[in-house]
Amino acid sequence: MPPKQTILKSWWRAPFWLAALLTGAKSFVDNPILGSRRLNAAGLHVWRLKGAHALARSRRSRLAGDIPLELREQFDRDGYVLIHDFLPQDLFQSFQRELLDPALECRSQQQGDTLTHRIPIGPGFRRRLPELAKLLDSRRWKGLLAYVASTRSAPLYYVQAIAGGVAEGPPDPQLELHADTFQPSMKAWLFLSDVPDDGRPLTYVAGSHRLSDARIAWEKRKSVDVLETGDRLSQRGSFRIALEELAELGLPQPTHFSVPANTLVVVDTCGFHARAQSTRPTMRVELWAFSRRSPFMPWTGFDPLSWHPIAIRRGEWLQSIVDWLDHRGLKKQHWRPAGRWPSNVFTLPGRKSAEAETPAEDFPRKEMRG
Repeated sequence: MPPKQTILKSWWRAPFWLAALLTGAKSFVDNPILGSRRLNAAGLHVWRLKGAHALARSRRSRLAGDIPLELREQFDRDGYVLIHDFLPQDLFQSFQRELLDPALECRSQQQGDTLTHRIPIGPGFRRRLPELAKLLDSRRWKGLLAYVASTRSAPLYYVQAIAGGVAEGPPDPQLELHADTFQPSMKAWLFLSDVPDDGRPLTYVAGSHRLSDARIAWEKRKSVDVLETGDRLSQRGSFRIALEELAELGLPQPTHFSVPANTLVVVDTCGFHARAQSTRPTMRVELWAFSRRSPFMPWTGFDPLSWHPIAIRRGEWLQSIVDWLDHRGLKKQHWRPAGRWPSNVFTLPGRKSAEAETPAEDFPRKEMRG
């Protein structure tokens, strides 16, 4: 918790700290009300947790008609939906060629020894690949993602390449099992490359999206002690959990999504997930979607940012807005311009292949500053 003198100097922020209780704010270290040991021992974090999940269940009940029964049952049981051969093969290959064109400009971020390169899906991509626009606007796609996210708010879309074990730095923090936040939210991956067992695949603990009594008790303990015993990311609201703790919560070991290209995985990221370990440099490429709206809204829509002309530009605008704030010292921009896609971000038919043991050789093996 911030020192008392710091809190006293920032007394004028108190109304904002209080208002944050009814938003998706999750950082225990940045908000002395959210981070209060006394209030969390009295049940503040658990109250927010239960409220967010109850409203998510209510919203999902109204979104259930837009998703096939078998997928709804899979998600309700496991916290994820897995669909192999999601697209017709010819359409999928067209997506590969267009989305992973090495002439495209991208941005990158480093976490530990991992580099993530990313390009927002904006109007240019949609004009260039109308079948992608048709997919993202289709009832099949939107219904599935909305049910998992528990909102019809338009997700953010990116094409990204994750290169693990290629940069100087500590271990990738995403290798630790964690929940992104206390509230139900959604991430989706349409894998554009095969993901082998040793390719740092996505992992997910089936059923960990549900609020059992054991999970609630664990969350309460973490909220009370996190500022004294938690790591930096846990203190910011993304609780880490050790493998040996899963059994105490009645949960299985993680499922590894070692899957072929053209597999879609959609998960609720309040469930525990991580990237798996690997002993070699790895590369994973995907169409990635993200949705997290304020958890205490009872309605499923009414989101001005989901108006189509805005929604399809949000990823690009967000990038520019954070650049503007960064230049004025108001917010740190962690995604830096990185030029064109690395030449071996994906091996297409007719393109020279990279060595199997060094799939990320075109990424710089040095620490990235800023």
